[in-house]
Amino acid sequence: MFAMSDILPNAFQQRLLTWFDVHERDLPWRGESVTPWQILISEIMLQQTPVARVIPKWLEWVERWPVPSAMASSGVGEVVRAWGKLGYPRRAMRLHECATALATRFDDVVPSDVETLLTLPGIGDYTARAVACFAFDQSVPVVDINVRRVIARAVHGRGDAGNPARTDLADAQALLPDDPARAPRFSAALMELGALVCTAKNPRCGDCPVPECLWVGLGRPAVTTVKKVQKFAGTDRQVRGLLLDEFRGSDGPVGRDRIDAIWTTDIGQRERALDSLLADGLLETMPDGRFCLAGESTQRTPERKASTAPR
Repeated sequence: MFAMSDILPNAFQQRLLTWFDVHERDLPWRGESVTPWQILISEIMLQQTPVARVIPKWLEWVERWPVPSAMASSGVGEVVRAWGKLGYPRRAMRLHECATALATRFDDVVPSDVETLLTLPGIGDYTARAVACFAFDQSVPVVDINVRRVIARAVHGRGDAGNPARTDLADAQALLPDDPARAPRFSAALMELGALVCTAKNPRCGDCPVPECLWVGLGRPAVTTVKKVQKFAGTDRQVRGLLLDEFRGSDGPVGRDRIDAIWTTDIGQRERALDSLLADGLLETMPDGRFCLAGESTQRTPERKASTAPR
């Protein structure tokens, strides 16, 4: 049986980095010419969104808005429209706010330290550390769900990551190489291991470069945390998405008649979704009673004829 003390950091680090040299995915934001701003965009997009869906959208965005001031000069509604179906569109609003702050307060330069990054709109602890690590090669622990799952299994012998805890950063810090030059690549490798091998379902333990994993040593105890699967069909979130789709596909304000036709199953639910979009600042009310994406209430764009194409 293994114990936590069996995890020898130097051996663990070397095996993981050797594995990463072979199995690292060729992701566009890992390129040598990618800027800190472009890495920041990728980190925001990757929150709760699969890599495959992010790649084409990220490529589109970094070409369209190569620097923060380019995005800041665009209306927030334009940014929300370009966000498309990545989900959780408030991230697009916050990214626009972040771009504006970078353009006005930092002369288009993304700060390199965690503390300053945390002062930016929409930048939380994970994103600040990820940008400091992956954009500026800083030796700081970066903890996402993949890292937490690897550590939970390899170090603590648990089958799942459980809820975030104050000890997560300390655990990740303890595994980092002492050499600051190796630490950022190790952080990326740890994340990659969780994404490709030490997955939540059907982990491929036979392909894992960490033979001293405590969870395997304990016989892979069953996962005890029951994760509730949230349905999507028929939820307020689905209705919000349908409403936003109408606005993203419109060249101008949207009238009440078009909104009423979007969701007739439950009028109360439709109104609740509309109110939430207004409360979140994603939509605005026009003086004439029509609605538009955030920041577009002062633009006088002709309303496009409603599409008759099937949804």
